[in-house]
Amino acid sequence: EQVGDRSTGTRVVAGQIFHESEESDSHTEDDESFRSPEEEKESMLEELNSLEMSNLLNKNLEDVEIQKPVLTAIGGTADSEPCHFPFLFLEKEYAECTADGREDGRLWCATTYDYKRDQKWGFCETEEQSNKRRQMQEAEDVYQTGMKIFNESSKKAQKKEAYQYLLKAADMNHTKAMEKVSYALLFGDYLKQNIQSAKELFEKLTEEGSPKGQTRVAAGYRYWGGIGVLQSCESALTHYRLVANHVASDISLTGGTVVQRIRLADEVENPGMASGMLEEDLIQYYQFLAEKGDVQAQVGLGQLHLHGGRGVEQNHQRAFEYFNQAANAGNSHAMAFLGKLYSEGSDIIPQSNETALQYFKKAADMGNPVGQSGLGMAYLYGRGVPVNYELALKYFQKAAEQGWVDGQLQLGSMYYNGIGVKRDYKQALKYFNLASQGGHILAFYNLAQMHATGTGVMRSCHTAVELFKNVCERGRWSERLMTAYNSYKDGDSNAAVVQYLLLAEQGYEVAQSNAAFILDQKEASIVGENETYPQALLHWNRAASQGYTVARIKLGDYHFYGFGTDVDYETAFIHYRLASEQQHSAQAMFNLGYMHEKGLGIKQDIHLAKRFYDMAAEASPDAQVPVFLALCKLGIVYSLQYVRETNIREIVSHLDMDQLLGPEWDLYLMTIIALLLGTVIAYRQRQHQAILRPVGLRPAVPQQEPPPEHQPPQ
Repeated sequence: EQVGDRSTGTRVVAGQIFHESEESDSHTEDDESFRSPEEEKESMLEELNSLEMSNLLNKNLEDVEIQKPVLTAIGGTADSEPCHFPFLFLEKEYAECTADGREDGRLWCATTYDYKRDQKWGFCETEEQSNKRRQMQEAEDVYQTGMKIFNESSKKAQKKEAYQYLLKAADMNHTKAMEKVSYALLFGDYLKQNIQSAKELFEKLTEEGSPKGQTRVAAGYRYWGGIGVLQSCESALTHYRLVANHVASDISLTGGTVVQRIRLADEVENPGMASGMLEEDLIQYYQFLAEKGDVQAQVGLGQLHLHGGRGVEQNHQRAFEYFNQAANAGNSHAMAFLGKLYSEGSDIIPQSNETALQYFKKAADMGNPVGQSGLGMAYLYGRGVPVNYELALKYFQKAAEQGWVDGQLQLGSMYYNGIGVKRDYKQALKYFNLASQGGHILAFYNLAQMHATGTGVMRSCHTAVELFKNVCERGRWSERLMTAYNSYKDGDSNAAVVQYLLLAEQGYEVAQSNAAFILDQKEASIVGENETYPQALLHWNRAASQGYTVARIKLGDYHFYGFGTDVDYETAFIHYRLASEQQHSAQAMFNLGYMHEKGLGIKQDIHLAKRFYDMAAEASPDAQVPVFLALCKLGIVYSLQYVRETNIREIVSHLDMDQLLGPEWDLYLMTIIALLLGTVIAYRQRQHQAILRPVGLRPAVPQQEPPPEHQPPQ
């Protein structure tokens, strides 16, 4: 606040004419603006305490002031003299440099206590520093304008407009704007993809220092897998735990955005397989049903818009509208979710514990587990009601009995912390495990903490890392998976592969396999021809290490055919065997059968080949036809091999046909030959008559005739 001077006229303030009309209209009394030395000392000590400088707390004010960095005035009437803090200006004390009284906004200070009496002053910054500070303030304003437009709009055109503001702020060296613009240029989001410009921006950010949570996730993954560094479970645990703490703290009552993990290879291999995405026509059909009053459609659409995912964008306003319609129709599930929305609050729905409690009670009275869990939360944390652990435990148990994961999670937390019940780690572990089966991210987090510290279970670094990794991969940056998928479906493989490659470095197995798939199909033009297969091989290998069967088979294929590496049948055999033994892959079993049949990478063995072919047919119904053909071929090969190894003349010389078929075997043979010959002649005559038959009335032509080569004879 600025304190106005009641005197009239104009005067010189810090080297600039200061007019009465330019003063601020806000005024405070002397007893409010002036702080006594004791108050000043208390304020100083509080500030030092916040910086954890406890060793200064017992020193007197004079000693503390000595520790403050000394600012030297630049120019003015007291050049090179130290600034005096506090100094008195317009009946107000200033403990730091100020721009009050100056139209150009430059910071200045007085070098004596009373500026009005002594007129001793100087600038706290050079003109260049002042210009830079004002430029950064302008850049911040532009950045905030862009972010406001981006966050408040759902249309792509408006988001593109927002990025024009961010682009302008980035040109003014605004760090956060540069981060967003660099990723937009890299991925082709709202700005045209430009890898070179993105690279230059990233290099600039690296020089200035711009740490991101993704880098720590990538570090955790590298230590976990021993990629480029010495493998260390404990180091991986440290990195993953730090990021998992941040992700877990960001989880709200309604949960985060749902992320679909779609593998491109699975979509191609199994076109009919459900990917989890909803087609636009199906969404419109549900919307039609909801408008007609279908309560189940209203609740389903409400949940889709609440969490996002499956091709539906997160939208709390739409979620509220659908839940409200269903709640008015008496649906308990909708009432419970309205309670969640009011309990948490947002820009759309104002936070209200009272309203949330009403909806939770209505839903709970109807036996709804979501409402029961909501009431439990209210009594546990005292939201609109007095804290009552006994009632909280009661409602959580009711919700947990119906399989609701929130109830199971909270029961686990109460047993773990001994809240309202006796501390029991075994019970906590039981409920956390149940909640994790329902996919609750906080259940994974709590289990990871227990395994990391050995609380209630034997300590396991490996298990803890896997659980923390699961939590980290559900952070906000995981939404990039859907952005990459949408880019690929829109035909922009370059943008998709860049996004997948970035997520692949953070350890996302789906991103690794999808990046490898795009490279394998040679759909990314930004990757050089000579680098396509080696890069694909690298990411197939990483995905296979995380248990993806298709990736393991692809590794075998690459070594079998020599894609991105030398032909190596033995290594190919090893990968197929791993896929067969660990994941029971029918494809791997079939390939092993073929390699045994041909003796590739292993000694030829017809019997083992048949065994693996039979195992493939048992493992998958889809393999039965190719296995049948392979076995027929194998039978012929086996017969030829037997004939080749046997002396035919010796067999014929010892063969007695009279003893084998009877004394009249030659008559039987001639009869069979005559019958076969007659059949062939009759068939040929029938065909000849069909060709010479005169054209008569023909039946009506069907709507779609078969191709000429497949038409029946006239």
